[in-house]
Amino acid sequence: MTLLIALTLFVLAVFLGMELISKVPATLHTPLMSGSNAISGITLIGALVSAGTDHSVLTTTLGFVAVTLATINVVGGFLVTNRMLAMFAGRKKNRS
Repeated sequence: MTLLIALTLFVLAVFLGMELISKVPATLHTPLMSGSNAISGITLIGALVSAGTDHSVLTTTLGFVAVTLATINVVGGFLVTNRMLAMFAGRKKNRS
């Protein structure tokens, strides 16, 4: 894949992500975030495979950085989702 195609795909993904987040109502952010966490899990597996291929020091280093960032994204996403779900559960307890 040439650099131009990769850059075009990256810009389109950023634009699509910005449009999607801005158009989704606030009540649907939690399910969307949970889906994003699942996708980040797939990214984590890809990063682990990339780090374990041992082609060169650069690929191993980039794979390690990718594993670290994907792990932060997955854990942080699940913590935020848990916090948001706890906020909804708190509302239900106050009503009864």
